[in-house]
Amino acid sequence: MILLLPAAVFAALYVTSRRRDVRRLRNGVFLVAAAACVLLAVAVEASRATPFLESLVLLGVVAGLGLIAILAVFLIGNGVTMLRLEGHSLGNLLSLVAGVAILVFPVLAAVPAFGLDRPTRLPGWATILLIGLGLLLLFACGYAAATFTAFAVYSLVYSRYRHTDRPAALVVLGSGLIRGEVPPLLRSRLDKALAVYRSVPDDAIRPILIPSGGQGSDEPRAEGDAMAEYLLAHGAASEDVHPETASRNTRENLLRSLEVQRAAGRSGSTLVVTNNYHVLRAALLARSVASDAQVIGSPTAAYYIPSAFLREYTAIMVEHKRLNAAALLTVAALVTLAAVWSVIPR
Repeated sequence: MILLLPAAVFAALYVTSRRRDVRRLRNGVFLVAAAACVLLAVAVEASRATPFLESLVLLGVVAGLGLIAILAVFLIGNGVTMLRLEGHSLGNLLSLVAGVAILVFPVLAAVPAFGLDRPTRLPGWATILLIGLGLLLLFACGYAAATFTAFAVYSLVYSRYRHTDRPAALVVLGSGLIRGEVPPLLRSRLDKALAVYRSVPDDAIRPILIPSGGQGSDEPRAEGDAMAEYLLAHGAASEDVHPETASRNTRENLLRSLEVQRAAGRSGSTLVVTNNYHVLRAALLARSVASDAQVIGSPTAAYYIPSAFLREYTAIMVEHKRLNAAALLTVAALVTLAAVWSVIPR
């Protein structure tokens, strides 16, 4: 049960990091690492106990591989659905590409290993090169799987974190208009903000509502104006609605909305409203701009969630490109050193 020691370490790191700030992606890494160590420890001990438990562990591994294959097929099907319902775009292709990658990349990574025990006409250096490339691809697959698991798990954990129900300001992030009107995706955010707004007792100070979004190149008006119109039409008091109409992305949404909140003289906690798939990334961005805002999510159509989660994951990986590149380059350097060592005459 030696693996329970690193599990305890990762669990302690998770608790400590979460207490410092719940809006940290590393919290998800620590949580998933702790859970993985516990599962591995249980599997190792079970495999040593009796043949029956060993068979159960083997059955669990086979079932896990089967679930991965089912996930790949599901993502491919979801990708087809996204293309049919949402149109042909790179973002809508993500779930389809991910499903194909899950099926293809591990096979490509394992091909060199299967050829080790068979005669080959390739020169020794070419064989080593193929094995090295296979190891790099295998690590890349494992790295992507581990980081996505940490992101997905902690997205669910953070979305269930209880935030204040009496904020000083409610910021609603924009997400694009359709022919100048609020579409269902954005409407769910506004309805969530209105639900929090209405839940404040009559004898308490109501939060101000800050619908945030500028005018895109394909939009006839600013998102903030259309969102403010929706809020007013659904019962929000005009003195409580302060639209922000200059932002172009989530980071600017947060920064410019903070300026609007300050201009309105509303100091205090800020609650940001977005869709559930976007909650964690919005929270990470809030932390990066030194805002103390917490984030809550509104419902999203089920078919849209897998592709949306993949987009959010991709965006986070790009935002942390230096860290990810360092990890991949470190492994590449180690594999290169091992390959050079293997060809040095001894």
